[in-house]
Amino acid sequence: MSWKNKALDSNSRNGVMSRNLSFILCLACFCVGMLFTDRMWAVPEAKEISRSTRIEDEKLKLVAEGCNPRVDKAKEFSGEISKAQHTMQSLDKTISNLEMELAAARVVQDSILTGIPISGDLSVTEPIKRRKYLMVIGINTAFSSRKRRDSVRATWMQQGEKLKKLEDEKGIIMRFVIGHSATSGGILDRAIEAEEQKHGDFLRLDHVEGYLELSTKTKIYFATAVALWDADFYVKVDDDVHVNIATLGATLARHRSKSHVYIGCMKSGPVLAQKGVRYHEPEYWKFGEEGNKYFRHATGQLYAISKDLATYISINQHMLHKYANEDVSLGSWFIGLDVEHIDDRRLCCGTPPDCEWKAQAGNICVASFDWSCSGICRSSDRIKEVHRRCGEGENALWSAVF
Repeated sequence: MSWKNKALDSNSRNGVMSRNLSFILCLACFCVGMLFTDRMWAVPEAKEISRSTRIEDEKLKLVAEGCNPRVDKAKEFSGEISKAQHTMQSLDKTISNLEMELAAARVVQDSILTGIPISGDLSVTEPIKRRKYLMVIGINTAFSSRKRRDSVRATWMQQGEKLKKLEDEKGIIMRFVIGHSATSGGILDRAIEAEEQKHGDFLRLDHVEGYLELSTKTKIYFATAVALWDADFYVKVDDDVHVNIATLGATLARHRSKSHVYIGCMKSGPVLAQKGVRYHEPEYWKFGEEGNKYFRHATGQLYAISKDLATYISINQHMLHKYANEDVSLGSWFIGLDVEHIDDRRLCCGTPPDCEWKAQAGNICVASFDWSCSGICRSSDRIKEVHRRCGEGENALWSAVF
């Protein structure tokens, strides 16, 4: 029994030790497991957070750099608007500067043409808005034509306050057009200056007067007129022609919407090759075989051109070729351009009874003259009679609405 008891006692102690060892071993395994578990979960979690952070950072970077499609389009559109606004501001500033420079240049040009000195600073702080006129009528005259000018003043050309009223109320400018003599400041020029002081109805050109220089005078007239006055039409008429101003204004006003218009009595006369005859054409060979005719052009007694054409002459005056006859020269300047030629026979009526019969029939003439004299024969003596029989009446002008 003692052996058995010893054996039992020994087995009992071994069981207790085995249980204790198992408990310790389990506890150790648990601790190791916890440590292992914490390590396994901690690392992936850190990596996930790190990766998530990197993704967010990349998204923010993409948005900041405009790579997000929606944000990129919005930013691009906003940039285009900003560029357009900047361009418009630059253009506005450039246009404003050009307007100021142009205004200053006009002041200088006016001073040169009128002889009035410039006072003060030329810098222009605000663009000068030019008055718009219906037409500028330039009456071609010469130093020897004082009687003709007086006869025109006594008939169809307004004088004094009425001339100014015509400009203000009807938008019609009227001036006798003349240059200067070969001897500048001589007796001829002084006579014109005295006449100008009395009547105030001259446009002086930087041009030496001479019959063979009419083409040059015509170019300079249009260039000067378009620089001084902003008008729809620019008219040239000779000082031995009778004109009904209201009828002329109404005729031109019907073509106001046309930018390239050339109005007159269109003709196509023969090219005269023979020397010594009137209207001889030294460059006849340019028009083909002998006996050929000129191209269609307005007769020189009276014609009108639109502003764009007058501006074209002004810009290109140094390149435009001059033929012997100024009406041919003018017509040649428009060849090759998109110009509408308007043939209106009321601009070249004959003197009474022709213009009188037409007036009685209700078809008042714009201009009247004698073809045989290229103007009214003895105009200073006869123009009053033509005016009495063919004139439209002064009331027609002041009641007209153009």
